[in-house]
Amino acid sequence: MIPTLETDRLLLRAPRGDDFPTYAAFYADGEASHFYGGPLPADRAWRQLAMDLGHWELRGYGRWALESRAEGRMIGGCGLWWPEGWPRSELTWWLLPGARGAGLATEASRAAITFAYDVLAWDLVETHMDDGNEAARRLALRLGGQVIARETFPDGRARDVFALPRGGS
Repeated sequence: MIPTLETDRLLLRAPRGDDFPTYAAFYADGEASHFYGGPLPADRAWRQLAMDLGHWELRGYGRWALESRAEGRMIGGCGLWWPEGWPRSELTWWLLPGARGAGLATEASRAAITFAYDVLAWDLVETHMDDGNEAARRLALRLGGQVIARETFPDGRARDVFALPRGGS
């Protein structure tokens, strides 16, 4: 069962079938989804939704759907991710363009980090991103992240790996 987490403005809840339009909109927007493999056609966005659900079943953790408590609608995703063949786990997040700039990714990330340390008993929460993803880098630093490694990943891209502290500074 996928737990629901609550923050002041968000529900981090299980992804579900009626979230598909949000996935489709995000992945269809090439600028918004550039660092997440986009743009993608609707059928591939559906596979992303299915993959998010399946990751929970296979690993016991994964990415939550982010629902605005004020609006009652999905605005993005955030969670813990470690696909097979990837050398490290990571905290990851995405938001629809209209939800950006209000600190929601920070709020969701702090909840996910707390879950990793307190519920999953992880020793270390990490994140990594493409060098050009300045917004993700700023968020990692805002969360108190410190670079602990530079590593080449299976996609051939070198990335800085950030350790994220408990409490997400």
